[in-house]
Amino acid sequence: MTSTSSLPWVDPGAFEVADDVYRVPLPLPNDGLRAVNVYVLVTPDGLVCIDGGWAIPESRELFVQALESLGCSLGDITRFLVTHVHRDHYTQAVAVRSEVGSRVGLGVGEKPTLTLLQDPSRNPLSGQVFQLREIGGGVIADRLEAWSGHKPDRTPWESPDDWVKEGPIALAGRTLEAVETPGHTAGHLVFYDLDNGLLFAGDHVLPTITPSIGFEPVMTANPLGAFLRSLAIVRSRPDAKLLPAHGPVTDSAHARVDELVDHHGRRLDEVQAAVRSGASNAYEVGGVLRWTRREHKLGDLDTFNAMLAVFESGAHLELLEAQGRLTSRLVDGIRTYS
Repeated sequence: MTSTSSLPWVDPGAFEVADDVYRVPLPLPNDGLRAVNVYVLVTPDGLVCIDGGWAIPESRELFVQALESLGCSLGDITRFLVTHVHRDHYTQAVAVRSEVGSRVGLGVGEKPTLTLLQDPSRNPLSGQVFQLREIGGGVIADRLEAWSGHKPDRTPWESPDDWVKEGPIALAGRTLEAVETPGHTAGHLVFYDLDNGLLFAGDHVLPTITPSIGFEPVMTANPLGAFLRSLAIVRSRPDAKLLPAHGPVTDSAHARVDELVDHHGRRLDEVQAAVRSGASNAYEVGGVLRWTRREHKLGDLDTFNAMLAVFESGAHLELLEAQGRLTSRLVDGIRTYS
C-alpha cells in the first residue's frame, strides 16, 4: 500500500506482521499520537485482538473495513486482551463486546483506576487536578479545570469479563504469556508469544516516543521506578519483535528498551541539575527542561501536554528521592525538593 501520510504506520488497513497476526492502525480524536495499533490474531476458534482502540465512529468504520479485507467481521472476534485501561485501548473493546458478545480481559492491577472511572459523580481529570496542585502546577490545574469544564465523564467504563493475571493464556493454536509491566499505568500488561518471537508491548515499549509516566487518576508510589523495573523484566527475557501500540513494528524489543533506559538516566541527571540550579518542585523543574524532540519549552505546550510534562518531572523527582539523590518536604501544601 502506498503511504498517504508522513507517518506511514498510521495508514489504514490490515498489515501482516507475522503468520496469522495483523496490525490494524485505528484513528484517535485530536491526539498527537494519531493512531493506535490493534493486533488481530487469527486462530481456529476466531479472532483474538490485542487492544481495541478508542470507541469513536471513525475507528469502528476502519476496524470493520480492515477485518473485511481479511474476510472477517466484528462477529468473528471472540476475545480482546487489553494492555491497559486508557480509553484508546479499552473503550472500543467494550463497545464491540456489546454488539457481538466477545470477552474482554484487562490486567487485574487496573481495578482501582477502573473503579474510580466508574464513579458517576467523578469529574474528568479531577484527580490529576488535585495532584498537579500538590506538585506545584497550580497554574496548569486552573487551565485544566477551565478546559474540562467540570463535566461528568460520559464514557461507558464497563468492567471486563476477565481480570487477567500474570501467566500463560491458552488460545487455539497459540499460547500467549501475560507479563505485568506497571509504570505507564499500574496494571499495564504486555503479552509474549514466545514460540513466534513476538512482544505485544502496548504502551510499555514504544519505538519512537517515551510513554507518559505519572498520569493516572489513582496515583501510585514511584511510577518511574516501577517503569524502569518493568523495562528490566522485558530486557531479561528473550528478545522479540516489538509490536507497539503506537508506531511501527521493529525487530528488537531489547534495542528499544536500552534506549529508553538511557533516556531516563539522562533525564534523571537533568532533573537533579535543575534542582541544584534552584528549581524546587515539579512545575519549576518542568520549566527548566525541554520537551519532545523539538526541544519545546513548557510554556509552548498545550494544556494537556503541559500537564503530562509536569507529571513526568514529578515522577523523576520522586525516583531521585527514592535513590537518595534528593530530599523533599511539604511547603504550603506543595512537594518541594532540595
